[in-house]
Amino acid sequence: MRIAVYPGSFNPVHKGHIRIARYLLQKEITDRVLIVPTGNYWDKQDLLPLKDRIAMLKIFEKDGIVVEEEANELPYTYQLMRELRKRYPDDELQLVLGADNLPRFDEWKNYKELLKYPFLLVRRNGIDIRKEMAELNKSDYHILLLKEMAVSSSYIREHLENYEEVRSMLDNRVWRYLKKLQAE
Repeated sequence: MRIAVYPGSFNPVHKGHIRIARYLLQKEITDRVLIVPTGNYWDKQDLLPLKDRIAMLKIFEKDGIVVEEEANELPYTYQLMRELRKRYPDDELQLVLGADNLPRFDEWKNYKELLKYPFLLVRRNGIDIRKEMAELNKSDYHILLLKEMAVSSSYIREHLENYEEVRSMLDNRVWRYLKKLQAE
């Protein structure tokens, strides 16, 4: 089985995140998408509690989309992949990445270990993916043929009071969940 490992903060989950997961399944690029909201994200501040990000992602858990609830506190992607390799020794693990990660990918902790996995790449910010992959000497990758969406979790958080501002980016169920959190 091919399992696409899709790590991120998902702070909050937006339509772009789910569009990527569904695309991977619909185009049969993978058999399962394992979404991994990261609990100890090394470069993010002001994250919503992990339990809330998991709860929002669970709204979309069906038809091959699975939300990881155990390996979320690992601070580095290589550690996550090691843990999942133990759990799924006979499956092909694929790593979902936004192309905006590529220019500095060689600065990631144990990045060479991650190069062993096929990459599923989402176009972002005009990054030349083929050039970046050549510089990493990596040929085992797939570029998702999705149009880039103008969507930002930080923009959503800043404009949550005005649903009209964010409704094109945010599922209504997620918006209601976030509004309930604000009221608590």
